[in-house]
Amino acid sequence: MIIGLPQEVKNNEFRVGLTPSNVRSLIMQGNSVLVQRDAGKRIGFTDDMYRIAGAKLTETAEEIFAGAEMIVKVKEPQAEECALLREDQILFTYLHLAPDPLQTKALLASGAICIAYETVTAGNGTLPLLAPMSEVAGRMSIQAAAHHLEKTHGGPGILMAGVPGVAPAKVVILGAGVVGRNALQMAVGMGTDVTIFDCDIERLRAIDVTYGNRVKSLYSDPSALEDAVYQADAVIGGVLLPGAAAPKLVTRKMVGKMKSGAVVVDVAIDQGGCFETSLPTTHANPTFEVDGVVHYCVANMPGAVARTSTLALTNATYPFIDALANRGLVAALEFDQHLRNGLSIHRGRLTSAPVAQAQSLHYISAEELLEAN
Repeated sequence: MIIGLPQEVKNNEFRVGLTPSNVRSLIMQGNSVLVQRDAGKRIGFTDDMYRIAGAKLTETAEEIFAGAEMIVKVKEPQAEECALLREDQILFTYLHLAPDPLQTKALLASGAICIAYETVTAGNGTLPLLAPMSEVAGRMSIQAAAHHLEKTHGGPGILMAGVPGVAPAKVVILGAGVVGRNALQMAVGMGTDVTIFDCDIERLRAIDVTYGNRVKSLYSDPSALEDAVYQADAVIGGVLLPGAAAPKLVTRKMVGKMKSGAVVVDVAIDQGGCFETSLPTTHANPTFEVDGVVHYCVANMPGAVARTSTLALTNATYPFIDALANRGLVAALEFDQHLRNGLSIHRGRLTSAPVAQAQSLHYISAEELLEAN
């Protein structure tokens, strides 16, 4: 198979979908790899490293999309990339389609076969290709909150950990999934007064066993959540419904009653965000204010630590890339139900139930599609 690796074009996105080591492995198995010049340069993966690994370097993304049978990326394709996709071409990347009808329409029109990292599953019910970036984003969320609680960055001038004689910041974490647990680890390490909410009692029990009375773990009851949000200095949104739009747990009215200078970090923004007031932002312009509350809603947070993120992501994605390249699309999907769960669009047909529900579209399941073909 001919695999293409374009340079990412989203604002301040420095991650890359394949490392030189990944390229070497693919080529050793008889595949060909096209790499756009400077695709990994900004995180220390030079053109020479890719060339030595056996890749053919190209000058433009247009050459990559024209020549490759499978495109491997990190972030969802931007409009100019959707226009380059061909019929029957495989796209393997994060998509986050549920809150993005324009991208859905463009990918359906392309005739390409689009597999979303974020909905590939594992045998234990987890999302193995989302988990590494959720770990990174969860840990970064506390750094971002601490930064923006500083007076010079729009906050009220609160130190997360406090000092002897002065109380620490009150941090509320919504969701005890991968994002929430990693945010919790950082918040506890910084000495904050932290409360975490979830609907899964077993998750809350596990947190209680690990942290004891250093953490308040609460069932996600609307009244309790509302009270906690009003008292918080920082609120981290880490709620995920696989493949679907995030639930709006914090309403516009609730934001209006939060502390002036409080910070919201909406890690769920890729799936539409779990605050009604959230809108996607970029690393270049990461925050905005609503009623005096600072909103940090960067849609590609792990891109700020791009080398760590690339290595963590490709550790997880490479086995699936290997399967697609060496088995072929149909055999790989038939063999692996978990990869099949990532199939979102197939030659102009939507195959994701959560996206169909979010956008009121018709869909056909991947299983039905494979049987029909």
